[in-house]
Amino acid sequence: MNTSVNFAGITLKNPVLTASGTFGSGMEYSEFVDLNRLGGVVTKGVAVTPWEGNPTPRVAETTGGMLNAIGLQNPGLDVFLSRDLPFLAKYDTKVVVNVCGHSKEEYVEAVARLADTNVDLLEINISCPNVREGGIAFGTNASKIFEITKAVKSAAKQPIIMKLSPNVTDITEMALAAQDGGADAVSLINTITGMKIDINRRTFALANKTGGLSGPAIKPVAVRMVYQVAQKVSVPILGMGGIACAEDAIEFLMAGATAVSVGTANFHNPRVTEEIVAGIEAYMMRNHVEDINELIGCVR
Repeated sequence: MNTSVNFAGITLKNPVLTASGTFGSGMEYSEFVDLNRLGGVVTKGVAVTPWEGNPTPRVAETTGGMLNAIGLQNPGLDVFLSRDLPFLAKYDTKVVVNVCGHSKEEYVEAVARLADTNVDLLEINISCPNVREGGIAFGTNASKIFEITKAVKSAAKQPIIMKLSPNVTDITEMALAAQDGGADAVSLINTITGMKIDINRRTFALANKTGGLSGPAIKPVAVRMVYQVAQKVSVPILGMGGIACAEDAIEFLMAGATAVSVGTANFHNPRVTEEIVAGIEAYMMRNHVEDINELIGCVR
């Protein structure tokens, strides 16, 4: 029984990865999850310099999920290279670094500094605010996606995955722009913008007013968008958005994702990623699936 997939030229032992921002760099979860069992670990967003993130409160529970407005808080690339990367090197799993920046130059610098490390893939988070364009996220404008993808690709030695925002009119337009810019893969979906109001305090639940909605509530939207993008692009897709069990992961694979990232469910069940790997294997045995690639994009 084969569970391995070829993702942008990198062989993953299985298609289950973690979602950026929900798993740290694996340190916190390593006592619950055997990282060797995972196809890969996607790190929390890393920028060239430390980011403080948004003011608190910045997390709120919602029906079927959660809102977060962390603001990509991270200690910066120096700390990541000296602390997190050596930790991940101890495990037999692929390392995917999520890169964020406030300008094209910041992305390019980060990617260039990661070029000669033992990182397998780079996931470029283009939901960051572009400070030179008045704070609008790169990922909501097709021409900007093309431009930043092309710039990052020129500096990268690893395959690059462009992480797409669902907060757009046409997700396929954004995916095609990334592909045209040279992306080796795309990942989707990032969180959906939402809001919660505390009726007892008569104010916003998040200091930022709005936040990113994640969890089971967004899964049907995510599956739909993965399917739509799979019909348009030729690069592989890393699917995510509300995956909480093996059945959810398989749904994404059938919609056209080559691999999946598990995010918010990690907070509810720290062992969920390993359980999903086992669940996919059990499904394959139960349904006499010899090769997991038979499932990828089988729904047309």
